[in-house]
Amino acid sequence: MSDSKRSAAALLVDCLAEQGATRIFTVPGESFLAVLDALPERPEIDVVTCRQEGGVAFMACADGAMNAASTGRPGIAFVTRGPGATNASIGVHVAHQDSQPMILFVGDVARSMQGREGFQEVDFTAFFAPICKWAARIDDPLRIPEYIARAYAVAMSGRPGPVVLALPEDMLVEQVPASLGPRPFVTRPAQAVCPDAMQALLGLIADAASPIAIIGGAGWNAKAREYFRQFAERIGLPVATAFRRQDAIAPDSPVYAGNLGYGPNPKLVERVKNADLVITVGARLGEATTDGYEVPTLEHPGQTLVHIHPDPEELGRVYRTDLALCCSVDEFAEAAALWEETDIIPFDAGAEAHAEWLEWSTPKPSDAGMDLGACVAAMREMLPADTIICNGAGNFAGWWHRYWRYTAYPGQLAPTCGAMGYGVPAAVAAALHYPERTVVAVAGDGDFLMNGQELATAAQYGANLIVVVVDNGAYGTIRMHQEREYPGRVSATTLANPDFAMLGAAFGGWSAKATTTEEFVAALEEAKGRTGIRLIHALTDLERIAASGATISGLRARAR
Repeated sequence: MSDSKRSAAALLVDCLAEQGATRIFTVPGESFLAVLDALPERPEIDVVTCRQEGGVAFMACADGAMNAASTGRPGIAFVTRGPGATNASIGVHVAHQDSQPMILFVGDVARSMQGREGFQEVDFTAFFAPICKWAARIDDPLRIPEYIARAYAVAMSGRPGPVVLALPEDMLVEQVPASLGPRPFVTRPAQAVCPDAMQALLGLIADAASPIAIIGGAGWNAKAREYFRQFAERIGLPVATAFRRQDAIAPDSPVYAGNLGYGPNPKLVERVKNADLVITVGARLGEATTDGYEVPTLEHPGQTLVHIHPDPEELGRVYRTDLALCCSVDEFAEAAALWEETDIIPFDAGAEAHAEWLEWSTPKPSDAGMDLGACVAAMREMLPADTIICNGAGNFAGWWHRYWRYTAYPGQLAPTCGAMGYGVPAAVAAALHYPERTVVAVAGDGDFLMNGQELATAAQYGANLIVVVVDNGAYGTIRMHQEREYPGRVSATTLANPDFAMLGAAFGGWSAKATTTEEFVAALEEAKGRTGIRLIHALTDLERIAASGATISGLRARAR
């Protein structure tokens, strides 16, 4: 008897289910209709239909980031060829620079059309190769189980990141033997730390006078968070988090020193500069974390740099490294916490650095009508400690980075590559992923309008989220740079905005407008007692351009 048949698309969906996929994000396209037809046969996979492929990719990236905190499974996205794939490329780039596991499937032209520049044809392996870990095209349907298993392995292993697989539409409808099944469940390889390297590190710490750790990044998870906290607290090691990795350690840890990146505490910057030993765990030491590769410097004379990372290609790639440990960061953290033989005399610096951060992260009284520092402080008092804060890019985010306490894990969804438009899609993904938790999207006026349409997705799937739109009528970050470099010469940074409160209502949500701190607090009180979409339109003064205290008039005066 001949073997029965099924479509390659059905096989692909079965492979995803076997690998633990529970949700995919998509804008449907004619190039993968066969996949859409097969998905209802696997009801354990929730299908979320979005409104633009950029939102699709951001949601999948955020989903992968949340999975990375526990299971490590990638977020999954499906888009069509041409404009669909190019729209989605922004999320692939974010996943790559953020070291987050993600798989993007792209419906492609038929195999017989390849190379003719057919309708919406793009060479996707060439297009995506520079911004992902692996890009490939599945031409042989019999190899689908192999490709899916490899995609999961690549996305999760070493430095996690995105994988892109192109799916020719004729390949998806081809029939394959029903007996051809998925490959076994792929797990992330766990690499233990070398005992000799660990002993060498502990020796360096014992000999150090002013060490500091910079943590958060590739492979960081709940296990790494807890064990590294135990290790750092035991020896009084000051711990700073890399840019937008503020949930990598609990903020109530007595050794938490604050976050690096844009607008950090100047005292923390000095601590890093004056440290004789810098221990980096998981982070890449990218441009934002290091303030343009200056904190620390690439050669860091007078400093010893230890880099712990799960991917050997990252070790020594940019920075001169004195001791490199290639291992899973959670395995390293556990080994460090449980290591018994140590001559380390506990440092006082951890408590001192924590006190500096507490002072820096406490808002000071202000005469501003809308004081964002006070607004964030009110949010801390009024919202649950496990609230997830999601934001895109812009100066507005600086107030939350400085004053919010990222207590939960995961508790921060924010693109380290600085992509605008990330906050709202990420919040939708978070609200679906953690329906029992409070989710807040914080967006600037320019930032919000890049992907605010995904509130329609939130409404369609009953997602509960609070959206704070900070409206100063400008692309604030660029305006700040503009005033610093070309004071008083304003060009292309002014925005004429809609009534965001009315826009929130148009999506079926509750909304309010706030022009003062008191109005913001009252709106938040009302919002937290409701469900669904709740949007607060917070109108702020452009003069107060940054959480660091910078003002437009101050920037102009400094340039004179």
